[in-house]
Amino acid sequence: MPDRRIPAVTFDVLETGERDYELSRTRTICTAKMRQTITVDYLVIGAGAMGMAFVDTLFTDDKKATFAIVDRYNRPGGHWTKAYPFVRLHQPSNFYGVNSRDLGEDKIDMVGWNRGLAELATSDEILAYYTRVLTQRFLPSHRVTYYPLCEYTSGGEFYSTVTGMKYSVGNETRIVDATFMRVKVPSMSPPVYSVADDVKLITPNELAQVSRPYGNYTVVGAGKTGIDACLWMLSMGIDPSKITWIMPRDSWLWDRSSAQPARSSVQVQKTQDHFQSEIEATMAATSVDDLFKRLDASGALLRVSKNDWPTMFRCATVSFAEYEQIKKVENIIRMGRVKQISANQVILERGELSPVLDTLYIDCTADGLKGYDPVPVFNGKQITLQAVRACQQVFSAALIAHVEAEFDNDEKKNSLCRPISHPSKSIDWLRTKIQDHENMSLWNAEPKMVTWLSESRLNMFKNIRPSLPENQEEQRLALQAIEENEVAYMKKMRKLYDDYKTERVEV
Repeated sequence: MPDRRIPAVTFDVLETGERDYELSRTRTICTAKMRQTITVDYLVIGAGAMGMAFVDTLFTDDKKATFAIVDRYNRPGGHWTKAYPFVRLHQPSNFYGVNSRDLGEDKIDMVGWNRGLAELATSDEILAYYTRVLTQRFLPSHRVTYYPLCEYTSGGEFYSTVTGMKYSVGNETRIVDATFMRVKVPSMSPPVYSVADDVKLITPNELAQVSRPYGNYTVVGAGKTGIDACLWMLSMGIDPSKITWIMPRDSWLWDRSSAQPARSSVQVQKTQDHFQSEIEATMAATSVDDLFKRLDASGALLRVSKNDWPTMFRCATVSFAEYEQIKKVENIIRMGRVKQISANQVILERGELSPVLDTLYIDCTADGLKGYDPVPVFNGKQITLQAVRACQQVFSAALIAHVEAEFDNDEKKNSLCRPISHPSKSIDWLRTKIQDHENMSLWNAEPKMVTWLSESRLNMFKNIRPSLPENQEEQRLALQAIEENEVAYMKKMRKLYDDYKTERVEV
């Protein structure tokens, strides 16, 4: 066997100066081997849904652009790599992923509680999809390099968590932060409340591995993940009476049937009717409270309980069948957020709960899309991906990439990419509606944007305008009427919102 030991270093034949030189030279060589400078046009931090959508669109629009994608995970997909196994998209697969490749088979679900609506991709499908985008489209071009299991530090530098190799980019590289919105699922962090050692608390990831029945199942959290956990348990045959749902805030929900691909004139009409009901409720409303009463009455927004008024809106979307199922969970605890769980007591912000013996707790409290203060999307060499259409982060990332390719200066780019912070309170439904309409008006004024919007598979609203008459004069009058109605709608939304804000200041 050859001697693989590192030979000892002796200095007895070297003068002091020579020894210092040799040690310095050795350190320099080792450091050089552990550091590499790469030359690319864009360094993209994160290979999640937004990062992949951005690269895909710019890859198409700028045929010479080069990219390095830095990913802390070992495969593309971002939070989907950590998601619970029964999670599915809450919106149709038709509007998710990247512009250049369809997700799914463009089919209607034939079974389950989404039956009759466009298919919803599973986490496995989404992860396989992003792997194909990377390995079949990006990497073969030699314009994209992928750095898995790497952590970005700052200043265009990142390192491999496996080898320790450090990387840096040149001064001309633009840094694209695709992690700014900090998407989280429960498996990515422990709960913020304290849990006694003798309490059985799991994440939704572990729920699908439960191997015995429990006396009670308590879901902690009222967002999309909490809804998914309740639906999964109901689908497994768990009696609704055995499910407790700790719901700090009731939420307004969207009916998924109102946002479907335009497969037929019937579906287009249904989507148009939904938006028309929103417009009619807004135009008739005398206040924000009155607006939500009208939206509730028309079915434009849904709520779990007719006895409790929602104070939250987070873009959660359900089919009507799912909506009917979650209403079966009647043991809902509305005492605010959990502060502490022990075997015999749950302490909440506004009260205490005595749990059933042998309770399994499912933590669904991770803030999937945490609220944030928007920053300029374009700022010199920095591009910070954010939503420019409410609740449509992937579409937003693709649109930002298109703006980057088509326009020359940051001022113009930022005028077309005005961030919309994620909604949280009920009033944010109205705020984001206003911002969405303002942004859409800006896009529609730019020919370069109009063409892209009409072709983007990620744009779920591209086919909702009513068809126009063939006669040119009738068409002109119809367009004029549409524009006048939109102006009036915007004016009324702003008035309701401003009045609401004024009332809160006066109080």
